[in-house]
Amino acid sequence: MKIDVRNWENAVTGQLEISDDVMSFPARPHLVYEVVKAYLAGLRSGTHATKNRALVSGGGKKPFKQKGTGRARAGSSRSPLWRHGGTVFGPQPRSYVAKVNIKAKKAALKSILADRLKAGRLLVLESLDIDSNRTQDLLARLAKLELAGAKILFVDSFDNLNLMLASRNRPELASADSMHVHVYHVMKAQTVVFSQRALQQLAEVLTS
Repeated sequence: MKIDVRNWENAVTGQLEISDDVMSFPARPHLVYEVVKAYLAGLRSGTHATKNRALVSGGGKKPFKQKGTGRARAGSSRSPLWRHGGTVFGPQPRSYVAKVNIKAKKAALKSILADRLKAGRLLVLESLDIDSNRTQDLLARLAKLELAGAKILFVDSFDNLNLMLASRNRPELASADSMHVHVYHVMKAQTVVFSQRALQQLAEVLTS
């Protein structure tokens, strides 16, 4: 499949040939959901904890004698039945990491990229190199691309320092390296802007 390549002036300067296996991949919404769910689960710290009867301070002494009081027998004041007692079956620290096969991750990313291209929400530029790290300069360039105010993900083939610095203090802008872009990042953005090198590099990985 051929995709138009533009410059920062929004003029078409050429075309990029990308495998149909990437850009014509069928929609797999449930697979995308599974991959995004696993990614978000992996971000959880899992440090939640409650104290059971063994962890609550105190309760080592028998509160009253076994017989003769008329009360139900008790061996500890930290029983879950008592006020200030331990918690039964409360949350304990755990890992929420879910394993997702590499094949599934690739399929989900191909699916979402094909969907974005079909919807006209994927743009390829000759280069994402900019000579300034000022946010205002970047916003002026985006206005020429008719992307002012949109939630945008920039994907370059390396850590583009100027682009990262210019975009990081705007909540609607984000940047990523082509080798580390995730389905979730693409899902969050209204428009994905690739450099020509980045899309070629990513397509090679997705078809390998």
